[in-house]
Amino acid sequence: MSIPGVPPPEIPDLTRAQDRISFVYLERCVIHRDANAITATDDRGVVHLPAATLSVLLLGPGTSITHQAMMLIADNGATAIWVGERGVRYYAHGRTLAKSSRILLAQAAAVSDRNRRLAVARAMYRMRFPGEDTGRLTMQQLRGKEGARVRRCYREHAQRTGITWAQRDYNPDDFASGDRINQALSAAHACLYGIVHAAIVAVGAAPGLGFVHTGHERSFVYDIADLYKAEITIPVAFDIAASDSADIGADTRRAVRDRIHQGTILDRCVRDIRNLLLTTPSGTIDDEWPDDDGTEDEVNLWNEDGTEVPAGLNHAYEVDF
Repeated sequence: MSIPGVPPPEIPDLTRAQDRISFVYLERCVIHRDANAITATDDRGVVHLPAATLSVLLLGPGTSITHQAMMLIADNGATAIWVGERGVRYYAHGRTLAKSSRILLAQAAAVSDRNRRLAVARAMYRMRFPGEDTGRLTMQQLRGKEGARVRRCYREHAQRTGITWAQRDYNPDDFASGDRINQALSAAHACLYGIVHAAIVAVGAAPGLGFVHTGHERSFVYDIADLYKAEITIPVAFDIAASDSADIGADTRRAVRDRIHQGTILDRCVRDIRNLLLTTPSGTIDDEWPDDDGTEDEVNLWNEDGTEVPAGLNHAYEVDF
């Protein structure tokens, strides 16, 4: 018996994660499907979005999405993330683009071994300080060095834009309670978190298995997002806060979108995730994890000696009862 409906596309036919549109934020509209496009309808009309090239769809308050639209998003490997007002709060997300668990297994192996976890964490900090030798610093020293870098970044952009800067101060439950710069930072970081989350899920990694951050369902999202804040979201937030914007949230999202498009951040994000997770403590790519795109639709069974055997077969003949 055949399954009704349009068959989903094959994984190799889909647009690669790093080549997709970074994100689209929608609110107060009805989201449906028209052929292979996602449609968003409100009292101003209908907008068509190409599902095959979409990375993440941020669904804000007042959105209603149909079953057919979610099917199309899932079939095309995009991620739907339900968020709060202005995209600041995160509620749920969609599925992975990867079929293979290789990246996930490499991540789990690294985060479960103290030396490998330390190597990945140091590599993340090393990316913030190119040309500096951070290999002998403890995690406490690295955190202090990173804190000083972030404070310096805030101060430099405050001087550049003429904004009075005190500190990062915001209430995640009340976006409007913050001043202009803190509102802009919250909105910018929320967009970045959504994009990074989509990239992590797309390559088959786990958002909750962090190396620097820990104990949260999006620890790894915060790890990766921190690599790009000084370059993308912090300067964008100060630019918007210094402008005459009457809608900080919307203008910040558009500015982040433009900055990310200019910097091909999705390509860098996917590459950085793979390099961090597939690199051994000695600094070489682990040959155990082939450099493929994770699209093999293959399921095996595990042996206690670490080998694998094919699934989907009756293995009763292998043993005596």
